[in-house]
Amino acid sequence: MKIGLIDVDSHNFPNLALMKISSYHKRNGDSVEMATLGNYDKLYVSKLFNFSDLNLNTLITADETIIGGSGYDLNINLPPEIEICDPDYSIYPMCDFSLQFYSRGCIRNCSFCIVRQKEGYIKTVKPMALNPNGNRIEVLDNNFFANPEWMFAINDLIDTKQTVNLHGVDVRLMNEEQAYWLNKLKHHKQIHIAWDFPNLDLTPKIKEMTKYIKPYKIMCYVLIGYNSTPEQDLYRVEKLRELGVDPFVMPYNKSDKYQKKFARWVNHKAIFKTVKWTEYK
Repeated sequence: MKIGLIDVDSHNFPNLALMKISSYHKRNGDSVEMATLGNYDKLYVSKLFNFSDLNLNTLITADETIIGGSGYDLNINLPPEIEICDPDYSIYPMCDFSLQFYSRGCIRNCSFCIVRQKEGYIKTVKPMALNPNGNRIEVLDNNFFANPEWMFAINDLIDTKQTVNLHGVDVRLMNEEQAYWLNKLKHHKQIHIAWDFPNLDLTPKIKEMTKYIKPYKIMCYVLIGYNSTPEQDLYRVEKLRELGVDPFVMPYNKSDKYQKKFARWVNHKAIFKTVKWTEYK
């Protein structure tokens, strides 16, 4: 069969589902390519973000078209025989890093997040084969230290001798042992944590974390406009400034004038370091 793949989002990250689909079909002797023009026996279309445009090129046709991805329908999952496949990075020849999971799902059920609905409660998964041309690893676990096998994951990452970018570090549950081992990894960028809930003061947990990790190595996402007041937003970013941690504001409503302005002030580091919020125009 001739298999075509369409990555609707076309962002800087390779599409994991499409790479697994490619691996599965190549294993079964099918030809696979990113769809350009012409007809395919089967066309897979993946849309991760709801803001991506799903208008398909009319010059691409197929006997069967399968559309999926969290930006299309949260209830559509890969068939088990495809889900277990390792990713085929050859369909993204410019990709120089690996995607990795040590767990799927999350212990939390935040109303602004789709992970629990999509993946369920946290469960340990077998790590995937790495990109043979990769030089760093993007760890996409939604809550890395909630995984009961987090120590295995740490050791596995250390053994790769590659730099690591962790996407899901929940400082609320992190203890000192975990902070110690987190500091043993070679980090590609700053460690990302989040302060989403304004009524929960994370100051003690962040102070505990910075016993082992220098504050400048930490970036904290701050969700604003979701059950928070401007005063609570300002408190969180100023507290992070006081702790030496970089805040990065995430507006819940990007069209809201206040949220856009506040995010612009905080996220422009030169301005944030020199101009007070009360003086920012």
